[in-house]
Amino acid sequence: MKRLLAVATVLTMTAAMLAGCGSSAQNAASTASEPAVQESVQAPAESQAATDSEAPAAQTDSDKVYRIGICQLLQHEALDAATKGFKEAMIEKLGEDNVEFDEQNASGDSATCATIINQFVSADVDLILANATASLQAAAAGTGTIPILGTSITDYATALEIDEWTGTTGKNISGTSDLAPLKEQAAMLNELFPDAKTVGLLYCSAEANSIYQANTIQEHLEGLGYTCKTYTFADSNDIASVTTNAAGECDVIYVPTDNTAASNTEVINNVCLPAGVPVIAGEEGICKGCGVATLSINYYDIGYKAGEMAVDILVNGADITTMAIESAPNVTKEYNEAICKELNITVPDDYVAIKAE
Repeated sequence: MKRLLAVATVLTMTAAMLAGCGSSAQNAASTASEPAVQESVQAPAESQAATDSEAPAAQTDSDKVYRIGICQLLQHEALDAATKGFKEAMIEKLGEDNVEFDEQNASGDSATCATIINQFVSADVDLILANATASLQAAAAGTGTIPILGTSITDYATALEIDEWTGTTGKNISGTSDLAPLKEQAAMLNELFPDAKTVGLLYCSAEANSIYQANTIQEHLEGLGYTCKTYTFADSNDIASVTTNAAGECDVIYVPTDNTAASNTEVINNVCLPAGVPVIAGEEGICKGCGVATLSINYYDIGYKAGEMAVDILVNGADITTMAIESAPNVTKEYNEAICKELNITVPDDYVAIKAE
């Protein structure tokens, strides 16, 4: 009996020891398994981080590509220079990879301007550059939301039919003006031709800004004692006949900044030069083709300024409705050396010869 009791006691103690060992082993196993569980939780996070690093970075301002629609009325030296200045300013400020230009030329047709603008609106471009008045008018009619910057615009109030002009349009439109001081242009004509009696004002009747310039300078010229006569052509088809009439009746002809005239300077020159009638031009390009002198601006400069304004709008959030129209920073007295020589005209020393191409 004692032996059985002893055996039972030994068996009981052995079972207890085995149970204790089992508990310790289980705890150890549990403890050993905890890091594995933590690692299994962390692994997906690390995998996600690796995936994120391989994905494209979120777009920032420096990564944005701005899409710019450019509508230029026609190919002409002055307008080309303005477009070039605009593009170079934007590339310089934003980087070549961050701006795309859709540059289109309307070949002098206002209806084509409207078609081009509608394409830009459909493409939802970020900004439109309207180079010349017909382009600006088409853009203004085409969208009231996309920012529009004009350049090579003589007078925004006239182009946009704004009665009370304050220097800003109050619309989604701003830009730069190519208007040289008309009072100073009249004074220059008087400086070169003080003995002239009659001045012919030659321009396209379809261009609102030409009408504005002609009316304005007429007041200044009449104030200096000249008699002014108006000669207008509807398009390029009647330039030769209208110019012939002007050359036959006037001592000097004034041609304002006029796109149609700018495209037909050879026609004007072929009439005026043989007739011995000098032409004072509103800008350098016209003067180079048929004029003796001009008080001119630099079209590259006004285009460049428009480019700076575009960056201010797109990047800095400038309010285009309150942006003042900018003018050329400088004007220069220039003369056409070849035509002046042929007409025996001597200009004062402060005139600069227009560089030949």
